[in-house]
Amino acid sequence: MPIHKELLRHATERPDKPAVVIDGHPLNYGELHSRARAIYRFLHALPRSNPRAFDLLGVEKLVGLSLGNHIAFAEYFVAATALPNACAVIDPMMPAERIERILERLAPDVLVVDDDASPSAEIGRRLGISVITVGAEPFDLARGDELPVDAEGIFLIGFTSGTTAEPKAYYRSREQWRRSLDRGRLVFELQDAPSTLCPGALAHGLALYALVEALDAGATFHSIGKWDAGTVARMLSSADIERLVAVPTHIAGIARAWAGEAGLTSLRDVITAGAKLNLNEVESMRRLFPKARIREYYGASEIGFMTVSTLVGGGTDFPIDRVGQAYPGVEISIRDPEENDVGADVPGTIFVNSDLIADGYLWGDDGQAFRVTPAGATVGDLGEIDENGMLRVIGRSGGMMITGGNNVYPAEVESALKTCPGVEDAVVFGLPDAYYGQRIVAVVSGEAADAKNLADHCAVRLARFKIPREFHHIGAWPMTSSGKIARGQVEASVISGDGLVLRLSA
Repeated sequence: MPIHKELLRHATERPDKPAVVIDGHPLNYGELHSRARAIYRFLHALPRSNPRAFDLLGVEKLVGLSLGNHIAFAEYFVAATALPNACAVIDPMMPAERIERILERLAPDVLVVDDDASPSAEIGRRLGISVITVGAEPFDLARGDELPVDAEGIFLIGFTSGTTAEPKAYYRSREQWRRSLDRGRLVFELQDAPSTLCPGALAHGLALYALVEALDAGATFHSIGKWDAGTVARMLSSADIERLVAVPTHIAGIARAWAGEAGLTSLRDVITAGAKLNLNEVESMRRLFPKARIREYYGASEIGFMTVSTLVGGGTDFPIDRVGQAYPGVEISIRDPEENDVGADVPGTIFVNSDLIADGYLWGDDGQAFRVTPAGATVGDLGEIDENGMLRVIGRSGGMMITGGNNVYPAEVESALKTCPGVEDAVVFGLPDAYYGQRIVAVVSGEAADAKNLADHCAVRLARFKIPREFHHIGAWPMTSSGKIARGQVEASVISGDGLVLRLSA
């Protein structure tokens, strides 16, 4: 990991300061560093047990980490990313067949789990991979080797959704994250090490990065073993937490759980990513966190930070329909299908030039999303940029609907619906239609329950052909383990009529 030098400093200067707190159980910086050293000693002595089908230049030991939000996650991640090792973070909540395919292709030297009876553990043993269960380590956690503090090269393998059911495997270098952390310390004002809460799964990029940037700054990182909105709200009301990092759906859950209670006034910053905030969400956050600055960033696992904005509490609040201006060291351009720069206020594909871009894929490069060309790097998102450098994201090119010969992007329709009174969230997609080719279907949550009112609201904000022809209501969204709406499950429910959604009448 690119922060071992900082960890050594924090462990030396403030060994008793809590580094990580999970479900109220603390691990201080001295303990974190000491236990990571012991794990590193074990990994360093471990024989190579599996030949790999790919070459990771300079990596000696590859560690698979399939843990939930466990207090030992930080210990093993620190040890597994110390030179010459690398770590593959595997979500234990993925379907078993995906975990098996990943482990088959990765062939890690060791797999770390938090439950010896978990699917990951059973799959690992069946594949002949050495499995270590936290809490039952076959080595002395009090005896370790020094962690290398100056390191380069690959340290992290992550997984992101592709156009198939199998996640893509991308890899990153320590240098990229070191540059990102150095800039982020200034952008997000982490010099005084504000205590941070991120309730998301550590197996996903948002929470993993929040953990690492907190440890880099010498802050205390808080989380919970299992997502529960009421528990998180109580943590924010009682604990000395200054900063919340979460996806909008988690924040909406906190707001519902805390409805009718006094505002949570201890927070100075709320950082969101993963989905664009809408006006209703921002207003809800103003009430929930009356003293907090509300910020959001736009990025991708393969590209890193692209933009950052301050929606509330800044010197100049950014427009709500924009995702902000380019992150320091990042250049953004909008390009046509031939990759020519189209300039300001013209939609096209978002391209990025920066030194934060991932090295590439181990597998899964289908050419449909992340790609690097002479024009820069892109994940296929569409957008436009104004003369002030403010970026608006329209949506992913693969999600475009064609209805009556017109191109429509779901994100644009969803944004319009989310400004409707009574709508908490919305998902829009196209279904086959004999006349239109595709008809636009919208599913909403919240108090809004009249299709005509929803259509009339859209008519004020959208061209006629962009107005959904079907409206459905959902009581509770199915969620992915990263805290996002499981859009495919919502669409499947509309098609199957399984009762998860209810069609609205005008």
